[in-house]
Amino acid sequence: MTDEHQTLALLLFSGFVAVTLAITTWVSRNRRGSAEEFYTGGRLFSPIENGFAIAGDYMSAASFLGVTGLIALFGYDGLLYVVGFLVAWLVVLFLVAELVRNCGRFTLADVVAARMRERPVRIAAGTSSVTVSVLYLVAQMVGAGSLVALLLGGTSAAARAWTVIGVGALMVIYVSLGGMRATTWIQIVKAVLLLGGTIVLTVLVLVRFHGNLDRLLLTAAERSGQGEAFLAPGLKYGGDWTARFDFISLGLALVLGTAGLPHILSRFYTVPTARAARRSVVWAVGLIGGFYLMTIVLGFGAAAILGPDAVRGSNASGNTAVPLLALDLGGGAGSTGGTVLFAVVAAVAFATILAVVAGITLASSASVAHDLYASLRRRSGKPRSEVAVARGAAVGVGVVAIALGLLARDLNVAFLVGLAFAVAASANLPVLLYSLFWRGFTTRGAVWAVYGGLIPAVVLVVLSPVVSGSPDSLFPNVDFQYFPLQNPGLVSIPLGFLAGWLGTATAPEAPDEATHAETEVRSLTGAGAA
Repeated sequence: MTDEHQTLALLLFSGFVAVTLAITTWVSRNRRGSAEEFYTGGRLFSPIENGFAIAGDYMSAASFLGVTGLIALFGYDGLLYVVGFLVAWLVVLFLVAELVRNCGRFTLADVVAARMRERPVRIAAGTSSVTVSVLYLVAQMVGAGSLVALLLGGTSAAARAWTVIGVGALMVIYVSLGGMRATTWIQIVKAVLLLGGTIVLTVLVLVRFHGNLDRLLLTAAERSGQGEAFLAPGLKYGGDWTARFDFISLGLALVLGTAGLPHILSRFYTVPTARAARRSVVWAVGLIGGFYLMTIVLGFGAAAILGPDAVRGSNASGNTAVPLLALDLGGGAGSTGGTVLFAVVAAVAFATILAVVAGITLASSASVAHDLYASLRRRSGKPRSEVAVARGAAVGVGVVAIALGLLARDLNVAFLVGLAFAVAASANLPVLLYSLFWRGFTTRGAVWAVYGGLIPAVVLVVLSPVVSGSPDSLFPNVDFQYFPLQNPGLVSIPLGFLAGWLGTATAPEAPDEATHAETEVRSLTGAGAA
């Protein structure tokens, strides 16, 4: 890229970072310092504010960079990610949003512990939440590295590494100083920027093809070299039965995983009532739905205008399709319009990454402090001590995410997020649904449901082609691949539900039906909710 690209994009990066740091500094001077303020922002956000923040939290680098890249490379099969990410919100809206807001206080473990023995449940749920959060953070780190590699011409591995480290440092600052209130406003600003940038690019793509979607799709199919197969199922997931099962596994993970993501569940606690939580989800679904419809246009636009070979030539996983598309739509390399549009889109994508990592880091640090630390030290009654632990946990989570982000830098970000969704759907969703809807659920069942989904999901990923045994693996020179699927959801999600049932069936203690009745009334009416 030219010096003009680098200078302008870096100025826009710096501008967004300066604004977000100003928000964080302002919030840090005006907060009360309590645990409720740090974790939930005082529950003062309106449904529309929280809806924009949820959208900002969910529309991650996987959506903006990874999904569009997969559509550009694989056509219809890349489109399946869009369907999964969007349909997942129906599960959230109808099954968990209002009930979680009424039953919990700060984290997922609060919902489960409301009717169980707290210590074992909080340790299990906290461990699972941190694992999911770290996996999700890795995808954002990989997206950040891909962006800067493109900006600097793709020649500097050191630049990518320092970018990942810089993103990690910024997210620790956001969370440690500003807590949920600063994180929420950063996500709102980012959602507005991302939607605005996506609208501009979508309009430019449609103008290029005179509003003719048929022409756009046919041109994308022609440029792909695959012909009509580019617009039909099977290009990525139809080669053999293993690929087809991989698709089913991915679909299950995407549709069911959102309801188990800790950073999404924590957003329901930032509004004053369950009704406000439900309305927040309605706003989020509208914003997210519009965004994903536009990513379809951008993905096929990148295939039609750039061609999959050019997209793959810049980044093998397609993570840089959108910035390259912006460069072409603005007038091409060396033009003022192309320089400006490329820099704006790169800055918006970078803003997306910063906002999302802040939300995920906050959720994971809350799990460490509120669930793990409070359970092991039995000092949950000291909120200031708990908040201090949460700030320290943000640093630890950031270090782990940075290390894994450097290791996984060549994988597609949407694919990496699919792994996080699979773990969330395997470990968090079974225990959440059983706790809310099964009268006979027990503490042993809750613990077994978490570990029965978490351990198989992580082990199967380690034994899959993602980690070893193929040229695209994390460790291509070794082979301990024993599980053929890239996404473990098809096996690990049923195992999570089965383990929860088996643990309950073999539990020596009888279920506390009175506590369940109390929790049920609270979840449906909000009586006694925090």
